[in-house]
Amino acid sequence: MRYICGQLEVLLSEGDVTEMDCDAIVNAANNHLWMGAGVAGAIKKKGGKVIEEEAVKKGPIPVGEAVVTTGGALRAEYVIHAAGMGQDLSTDTQKIYHCTLNSLKRARELGLKSIAFPAIGTGVGGFPLEEAAGSMLTAVVDHAAAGADSPQTVHFVLFQQSIYQAFQEAADKLLTRQDK
Repeated sequence: MRYICGQLEVLLSEGDVTEMDCDAIVNAANNHLWMGAGVAGAIKKKGGKVIEEEAVKKGPIPVGEAVVTTGGALRAEYVIHAAGMGQDLSTDTQKIYHCTLNSLKRARELGLKSIAFPAIGTGVGGFPLEEAAGSMLTAVVDHAAAGADSPQTVHFVLFQQSIYQAFQEAADKLLTRQDK
């Protein structure tokens, strides 16, 4: 599904974020930046342990922040580690909002054209899909409202149909849908 938000294009798809061919993918991280299960584990498995080694050297970071590392063997040049939770592995709408917004800021600082997000906080964090979707998409709206034109394309790559559906419902409320 394709949406427009200010100068940004927002795309929703069902799939595996580690397979994305874009400038950066986002890791749903903890604030110590070690990569265990879920999205982080998949990124480490496909991209190599070099990603975690570089990330851990940059941590710990405040929950809600984001840092950039190499993409290792991934198609993406960079991984942006969005700290949506601390060591307690719990999250909330504000943490998800801020780590999404800060990921977009890191992409803008690097002048990236495209970024791909998973559904932050909904796996290991167990956060409700609808709330996570609303929080993440609100961060995109706020990033665009601040005049940001980078990254130009924001992908949400959602691992299951139920996650995709939650993001589509939130996007229909917050963004302008474009038919292909």
